[in-house]
Amino acid sequence: MKAASTKAYLEQLPADQRKALERLRKQILAAAPGTEEHFGYGLPGFKYNGHPMLYIGAAKNHCALYGSVPIGFKDALKDFKSSKGAIQFTPEVPLPEALVNEMVKAKRDEILERWPMKDVGKGIGVRKSNKEAARKAAKKQ
Repeated sequence: MKAASTKAYLEQLPADQRKALERLRKQILAAAPGTEEHFGYGLPGFKYNGHPMLYIGAAKNHCALYGSVPIGFKDALKDFKSSKGAIQFTPEVPLPEALVNEMVKAKRDEILERWPMKDVGKGIGVRKSNKEAARKAAKKQ
């Protein structure tokens, strides 16, 4: 049976993979405040500014971080099997936390470059395309 939520997905995994993905999940959320979790394509995922950023998952022999790999990380990933859209790792050899932080911030910056946010009030961001909602939010504060 396929999982329908992040919680259900993680609960069905072997303990070592579950712990590795829970750790990665926490790192992603901490690296880019404002990141939202969602469940899509049968995988736990993360959105920033309303746009998909990354997904995490597990297979029989590895765990993976899915999403286009930001430019400039090829050398940092030389010890991991990676492609244009995925980085594989094992629970025994997880992705280094500093590398995860840098990659998440790079993905966040890619999203912001493509879909800029406008600051409203106390650091709350909204998409520029949603100007009416921004005006309403500013009036409420």
